[in-house]
Amino acid sequence: MVTSEQEQIAAWVRGRLPAAWFTEAASVEVDRDEIVIVGVLALPEEITSATPPEEAKEAAVGRISRFREDTRDERITIAREAEHRFDRKVAWGAAAGETRALFTHVAVPVMTRLRQPERQVLDTLVEAGVARSRADALGWCVRLVGAHAEDWLTELREAMTSVQRLRAEGPGV
Repeated sequence: MVTSEQEQIAAWVRGRLPAAWFTEAASVEVDRDEIVIVGVLALPEEITSATPPEEAKEAAVGRISRFREDTRDERITIAREAEHRFDRKVAWGAAAGETRALFTHVAVPVMTRLRQPERQVLDTLVEAGVARSRADALGWCVRLVGAHAEDWLTELREAMTSVQRLRAEGPGV
């Protein structure tokens, strides 16, 4: 079976992570610019379903903060290895309970050409105070589409993965 580059990178990352760090397999998301690794941490034992939500959130924030500090050197080492091996930046994050935090991540500039109607949409968002700039407005639009089209985007990604596998299995050119 042929695996995609993303699957190979995710497997390498999961194999490189210390088993004691997370309560389950880390989430590894890969695109052409970045590898995002997010692991799930256990909440303190005293946090139960009866714990008030504010206290549970603060306990999660504290647990994530401690993990970030305690693992910094080892995370840097893993990130350097991955960056050298896969030619992508590595971002880290952690989740505990309902709280999720990214410690580092890449913001990649994307150039685009927009006609007047599209620019007017962005300018309206800026003038209304929804966004600080056209760039912010465009990011806002992309997040909005992503939030409302996630099922369709997931199907599209799965279809693209199938096409990549078929190409890899086909005769060499």
